[in-house]
Amino acid sequence: MSRPQPETPKTLLEQIKSPVEIRDFSIEALEELAQDIRNTIVQTVSKTGGHLAPSLGVVELTIALHYIFDTPNDKIIWDVGHQSYAHKLLTGRQEQFSTLRQYKGMSGFPKRKESEYDAFETGHSSTSISVATGITIGKLLKHDSHRAIAVIGDGSMTAGMAFEALNHAGHLDKDLIVILNDNEMSISPNVGAISSFLSRKLTGKTMSRVKNHLVEKLGISDVGENILNILRKSEESFKSFFTPGMLFEAFKFNYIGPIDGHNIPALLESLEIVRDTSQGPMLIHVLTTKGKGYEPAERNPDIFHGIGPFDIVSGKPHSSNGPVSYTKVFGDTITKLARKDERIVAISAAMVSGTGLSGFAEEFPDRFFDVGIAEQHALTFAAGLASEGLRPVVAIYSTFYQRALDQIIHDICIPKLPVTLIIDRAGVVGADGPTHHGTFDISFLSFIPNLVIMAPKDEAELQHMLYTSMNYDGPSAIRYPRGPGEDRPLSDIDDLQLLPIGKGELLIEGDDILLLPVGNRVYPALAAASELKEMGISAAVINPRFIKPLDGDLIVKWANHTKKLITIEDNSKLGGFGSSILELLSSRGICHVQTQLLGHPDKFIEHGPQKTLWKNSRIDTPAIVQTAKALLQ
Repeated sequence: MSRPQPETPKTLLEQIKSPVEIRDFSIEALEELAQDIRNTIVQTVSKTGGHLAPSLGVVELTIALHYIFDTPNDKIIWDVGHQSYAHKLLTGRQEQFSTLRQYKGMSGFPKRKESEYDAFETGHSSTSISVATGITIGKLLKHDSHRAIAVIGDGSMTAGMAFEALNHAGHLDKDLIVILNDNEMSISPNVGAISSFLSRKLTGKTMSRVKNHLVEKLGISDVGENILNILRKSEESFKSFFTPGMLFEAFKFNYIGPIDGHNIPALLESLEIVRDTSQGPMLIHVLTTKGKGYEPAERNPDIFHGIGPFDIVSGKPHSSNGPVSYTKVFGDTITKLARKDERIVAISAAMVSGTGLSGFAEEFPDRFFDVGIAEQHALTFAAGLASEGLRPVVAIYSTFYQRALDQIIHDICIPKLPVTLIIDRAGVVGADGPTHHGTFDISFLSFIPNLVIMAPKDEAELQHMLYTSMNYDGPSAIRYPRGPGEDRPLSDIDDLQLLPIGKGELLIEGDDILLLPVGNRVYPALAAASELKEMGISAAVINPRFIKPLDGDLIVKWANHTKKLITIEDNSKLGGFGSSILELLSSRGICHVQTQLLGHPDKFIEHGPQKTLWKNSRIDTPAIVQTAKALLQ
């Protein structure tokens, strides 16, 4: 009879059900807990993919916040929220953590329905100080003495909204706490004057050496001694003289730091002082290392910012031998076009590699601009460039274009400037979920006059659309999905063709029904037409190419011919491509065509594999076939 195997001892992390339990831990136990958390995050993300480097960088800070503050009564607001994995592990979600970013599993971002510890749902940057200010005032109005703590990265500080919030919070002069998590990174390395200013910090031995040297030099003259006396009279002035504190004190924030963000005793001491001190708005400047504790992520934090499944030992992503991505085709093509056209300049908003512009930036450093997390500025900056005869290309994810709608209208489209909007990650994006799905761009761009909107059916057509856009004397937008293309052969730059503006292409003739798919829904529609043909149903398929202006003559001709029509789009049905088709038919006085619109429903789509989400929204091939059969009954 075999003896029962002894149980594996539980780690400290496995013994914790809520942050309350860590508040009696020793420093040694907290440091052991930090290592347990890191191991769990690395092990899990290696299987699920996710935002590894940001979460590894804030492990000690997360522990310290939950140790010092009375969470969930005190509210922690994570800016962006992609660094909240340690927070999730400490707040009772260890058993679910293996489902991170999986369909029907745990979100990769804070989610109020997941836990009372998730104070606010975030996914876009630079909102935390505004939220924390609102929560602070809300608590005061309710006579609630608990605190709000915003945790914001130095990358997020490049966005104007963060400074709008600092300005207002300083004016209100309430007990708000802001943690500046300074790791000198957003996704790409940070850029801009603010980031440079924060980077010129003096800490540890270097700080002491500079202070001592300055005191020694100033003390040898009467003038120098007077300067030292003034500095000594005010601890705040001396501090501001040597640190970035003067920037935040201009906003009437009391500044503490810089503090080593991986030194638990230093963090606990500083946070405890702030917790027990009522001095109006406080900013704690914490220095962290993105990817801390996992050497491949420390070495390449931009790659490990958001990564798919990978091998822990080597740090290498699991290989995926598939078609080249739309993003890479864009990056390679625009770089080749720029070799022939010196007017072309490229702009990124802190997403250089994510939008495929790393090669362009390396080859044309004088014609490439990363403006930081500042989408509004990116577009108006592009408008200024275009007004000088250049051809700016702005590459931003669909979900982040939402932040700059006014600039598109006011600064680009009203003056009809030749700016190209590259809309990456259009449609559902997968595991990042509702804050990152690009399911609204057709809806919020289609109503803007002067704007030409294109959607390629494959990566080869994307090339022609880029070439067309570079030669179009007005604003244009090209939307394409996340992930691989259709494995179509690409064209040499010299073979690219100008597409006639507003002209679609008839892919298949048919008599019974017209399929009108847009962008990445064209090939599923072609597959549906093939299946319908086997059932004896003749389906015509048009690739519109242009969402705006529509090829009205072509569409109306075949709509009249078949008398039945289905639109298919990886966008919200409300105000989307299908709505434009209904408006077209109405404007032509056509009321006898039976029409069915396929697209995402009027709700926010949760995270999950793209194919699953397309199936759920009924915009995949089987759904198109079923819809066609039902329409023909």
